[in-house]
Amino acid sequence: MAGCTKEPFSAHLSTKKLSTRPLPTLKFIQEARRTHPYTLYDLLHGYIYARWPYLYIGIGTGEHPLARAYKTIIHLFRFLLPPGKKSNQGKGSLADGYHGKVVPLEAATQLVTIQEEIELKNLEQVIPFNRARDIILKNPDHIVVIECPCRASRPNPCRPLDVCLVIGEPFASMVITYHPQRARWLTPEEAIEILHAEENRGHVHHAFFKDAMLNRFYAICNCCSCCCGAMHAQRNGTPMLISSGFVSSINEEMCNSCALCTETCPFGAISLKGKGGCAQVDTTTCMGCGI
Repeated sequence: MAGCTKEPFSAHLSTKKLSTRPLPTLKFIQEARRTHPYTLYDLLHGYIYARWPYLYIGIGTGEHPLARAYKTIIHLFRFLLPPGKKSNQGKGSLADGYHGKVVPLEAATQLVTIQEEIELKNLEQVIPFNRARDIILKNPDHIVVIECPCRASRPNPCRPLDVCLVIGEPFASMVITYHPQRARWLTPEEAIEILHAEENRGHVHHAFFKDAMLNRFYAICNCCSCCCGAMHAQRNGTPMLISSGFVSSINEEMCNSCALCTETCPFGAISLKGKGGCAQVDTTTCMGCGI
């Protein structure tokens, strides 16, 4: 119509971003106030982690230029950690509240296809962490895939990058708001496709729990042993992962000593009994990933 003007689409997009940006953070704060125990320290930690995960994980993996300075700062920072963040020896670690439970493909698929909100607390029998062991899913059909911070921090990362699944609220909306160029919404069916594709690549599914993320489960990471910061930490003596509850076993009658399983195992739990011998599993190292 004559005299009618239209704003460009980009103007509407910018307005939408500005109007919705504070909302996920507000929801996160509201959830934090209902979470016990959850301190101001946890709230700030959780916001920093969600807002700048690439910086956070890049420093944690040692790949970021600030990693060396961080090591110096963290030794001082440990003295400021709340009592619940310190070990029995009084040495605090930011990894104490950041854990992953290995989950086989079937269990990972179940986590992305839940159709109703659930609240499972005090799961110390299956998730033996001091903190961050609850499974509380609000809006479980809200699923976002984000580029893996561990892979993104590496000089020559495994591909593809977009393999980390963030599930439920307020986490999914925070990720999509803060990282619109690196994240996108998924349907449960699309999430299952990613899980199957990563399984076929020989990568491990981890259900991740973090105390700063409201003391609960918030994501499924599909991890490769070469890039994953948690798997590196596990191999270097920092226990950030727990087993699925399963363990690999060898059919000695069928084993032909090809060593394919020893090369494939992402946790290095399988070896051969001498030259040309049968494969054997170190049950203390095996995480039951099913790969």
